[in-house]
Amino acid sequence: MGKLFYDSTLTVDFDDRVLAHLQIVIGAKLRRGESFYFSWKDDPAVGDGRSTIWLAPNIPLHYKYFGSRLPALNREWIIALSASSNSAGGLQIVPEPPANTSGTGSPEGGQL
Repeated sequence: MGKLFYDSTLTVDFDDRVLAHLQIVIGAKLRRGESFYFSWKDDPAVGDGRSTIWLAPNIPLHYKYFGSRLPALNREWIIALSASSNSAGGLQIVPEPPANTSGTGSPEGGQL
């Protein structure tokens, strides 16, 4: 279980695999100087509601992974998360689509 630390005031737990995909999408948007909302469904242990934060290039983020290995990345999921981040509602964790196994390249090599 990884952790996302936001502005030294909030810590949120995410599965390492989810966190790795979020890091790529969030990093791409912040690198371009874009600000946006990020929403997720809270764990029942903290109230079972929804939370939303405003992400901007000047707000400190820290990603902490439980595992020592980078999870396998699914380019299709990165594309779906990126599309979500460009919507009026901002980035939301969408279901992971099946991975494209046609060998079309890694997510790091393309424009997202």
